[in-house]
Amino acid sequence: MTRERSTTRERILDASRRLFNEQGYAATSLAEIARTVRISTGNLTYHFPTKRDIVKELGSRARQQYRDAHASPHSGPVADIYVELLRFAMEHAWQNRFLFRDQAQFGERRGAGRPDPDSVADIEIEFAILQRMQAEGMFRESLDLDLRVLSRSLWIVSRFWMDHLREVEGIVEVTWVDQERGLQHHFAVLFPCLNAAGKREFKSALERLVGRHATSGETMSDLAGQGSAA
Repeated sequence: MTRERSTTRERILDASRRLFNEQGYAATSLAEIARTVRISTGNLTYHFPTKRDIVKELGSRARQQYRDAHASPHSGPVADIYVELLRFAMEHAWQNRFLFRDQAQFGERRGAGRPDPDSVADIEIEFAILQRMQAEGMFRESLDLDLRVLSRSLWIVSRFWMDHLREVEGIVEVTWVDQERGLQHHFAVLFPCLNAAGKREFKSALERLVGRHATSGETMSDLAGQGSAA
């Protein structure tokens, strides 16, 4: 593949993801994508014959990016690992929100009895981190805690935060302030389960996270590309 062909293909994918996110899969035509990229429709269909072919490629890349982030070695305090994975997951969901929102439109709806393996794996990662936290004595001893229930509850809060921003608040481009609010909702579920020492560790980890990533008015698009969890 020539450099020009590769560049055109990437421009098509970048423009398609932005248009699908902003106005929806069904409302976006191949002709509009071609106009955005400033190529002919014929040139576009040379690379991707149909919109669904574009979605398949975007979905494959998004899944691989997510898997790579969670498969890479994670070292350091468990609270730092936790908040970085959480930040990455929320950013990733926003950057690829049409994949979650428009599944019925491009025919990727899973049938009954076919759970999404990446979502299942994500909840298992959450559960494993909670187990480590429990082993390190970060939870209240008096609490009758079911880590399976807690891991699913925390995953649900974060998974659908971006949907809330779009559907309830009508936010078009999420900022770090919006992301911080999502973190606050997540930790509103987790923090009552922590003891005093655990809360201090997470508050310190959150301060370090903000120091690494937040600047005034910074958007999730600005944060994209800085890397995944440490």
